[in-house]
Amino acid sequence: MVTAGLALALGACASAPRRTHDLAGTVVPPLPAAGAADTRSRFVAGATAMLGQPYRWGGNAPGGFDCSGLVFYAAAGAGIHLPRTAAEQLRVGRSIPRRELRAGDLVFMHLKRKELHVGIALDPDRFVNAPAAGGRVRIDSLSVPLYARGFLQARRVVDDADESAPVKSAER
Repeated sequence: MVTAGLALALGACASAPRRTHDLAGTVVPPLPAAGAADTRSRFVAGATAMLGQPYRWGGNAPGGFDCSGLVFYAAAGAGIHLPRTAAEQLRVGRSIPRRELRAGDLVFMHLKRKELHVGIALDPDRFVNAPAAGGRVRIDSLSVPLYARGFLQARRVVDDADESAPVKSAER
């Protein structure tokens, strides 16, 4: 009886995902088990898992995200180390032409009410982002005039040579 109870308790502990914290104490999502999807897929999955979460200025955890907070949170869950702000994220990885966008690339734009906005590409046209106050994390199209006019740059933060490794160098 004791053995069965102990086995049940240990089984519950083993099946619960381990959560980690960054240096600021922000909870970051757990990494999927070994053998799961590649880094790009984990990055995109971490962001799309937050669809519907409310926008919150300065937010970088479930319950509220700003644009760069969503990128920071999803990247951490995929094992990609990115800085926290959109301006800092704009200096990481390498610039790529828009026509070469792939899932997991970052897209940056200037919007009317935001100096700099960032999202995570899902494919060459769609991206996930935390748009603005009163909004929620959602998927948008780069073809929408607001985003097409404001498009600034795309950056690759996962190295092409090794899909599982984050880009190590940052352009300045």
